[in-house]
Amino acid sequence: MNNIKIIIPTVLLSFLPISIILGSSVSLINTVLFGLCFILIYFIKNDIRIYDFKPVLLLIILNLYLVFNSLISNDIMSGIYRNFGFVRFILFFLMINYLFFINEKNLSILKIWSIIFFVVLIDVYIERFTGSNILGFGGIENAINAQTRGYRVVSFFKTEPIPGAFLCGFSFIVVGFVLNFLKSKKILKLLGFLIIFFCLVGVMVTGERSNGLKALIGFSIFISIIDYVKLRDKILVFSTLFIIFLLTVNFSDYVKYRYIDQLYIKINTKDEREKFLNNSLYIKLYKSGFYVFKNNPWFGVGNKNYRVETCDTDKNSIHNEYYCLTHPHQIYIEMLSEHGIVGTIIIMGIIFYLAFRLIRKIIDTRNYIQAGCLIFLLINFVPILPSGSFFNNFNITLFMINFSLMYAINKETNIFFKKN
Repeated sequence: MNNIKIIIPTVLLSFLPISIILGSSVSLINTVLFGLCFILIYFIKNDIRIYDFKPVLLLIILNLYLVFNSLISNDIMSGIYRNFGFVRFILFFLMINYLFFINEKNLSILKIWSIIFFVVLIDVYIERFTGSNILGFGGIENAINAQTRGYRVVSFFKTEPIPGAFLCGFSFIVVGFVLNFLKSKKILKLLGFLIIFFCLVGVMVTGERSNGLKALIGFSIFISIIDYVKLRDKILVFSTLFIIFLLTVNFSDYVKYRYIDQLYIKINTKDEREKFLNNSLYIKLYKSGFYVFKNNPWFGVGNKNYRVETCDTDKNSIHNEYYCLTHPHQIYIEMLSEHGIVGTIIIMGIIFYLAFRLIRKIIDTRNYIQAGCLIFLLINFVPILPSGSFFNNFNITLFMINFSLMYAINKETNIFFKKN
């Protein structure tokens, strides 16, 4: 029975990346079942003790705020399931910490994640160069001018061009896992940098510009904190990283179009700049989100209620600045429009506090998996760059995987370890 109690959550966690690829419903079921395992284990083994309860308490406070946010939102039913459902991530956080508490070196899970990650990464390259992935998916046509070749990569996601976000979500964990292994084998340190370059280019060639830029920022930070590499070598690697970025942009017609031409043609003349500022979808969404916030400054319109507010015919006719779409496509504007000043301070305050309180431990223990997880959390909040909806199941699952593993993977930060 003891083995079964551990095997089931281990299997669920090991194949979580595959469940994400299969779709939101499958990943939702996976995270719920994984979280429920903790409840079962807790009642069977009633001697479980949490020594660092602060993260759990703050996550509970965040969940209570989200429930309150539903009750005061424009349309209660629009976000109520998402807000109440956040409790699954509290249980997820507890279970992943407990799993690594039982076996601190439970690296089989990370090995499986790495295999899945590299399969997707290689598949992205295959689709970019052949036109379809190994299962025949691909060919999401872009509304671009005739002379530009290329399409958005979908890989195993069939019709959704989101493999870049998936790779971003796991690349820092995988790279950290590899670097932890290689730091005792300095002769192989070049392999770690090759994997970083391979990951960065893989994210770029998906055509997801925002994730490509976030990956560049994230891996630049990662290289700067590797302690067993001399400063001279880091400068060389930094230079190589940016050269590879520029070469990838220059030698791929599609990537060049996505990263340079698509923007340059919109700002190279005064008339084009004015046209761009007046017609850009993102600028319209940013302005719309700001005006939603301006009209609802304290608590916003409610989680997942931007669409309800801006697509309401009566309100849309009154507020000419409103643009009807699912969300504003920028994390800070989304927070302010749907949660207002108070809600944004609560959400961001809890997230940043729980993340930054571990920095000293991460530095002292030189755990690169933790460092990678922290970097991923931070690049989600890069200003200006477009982003998906933060509380969307796909995005919040990737976020909470990194957040939970950041605590669980190190005995100095795992909430179940008794600290000296």
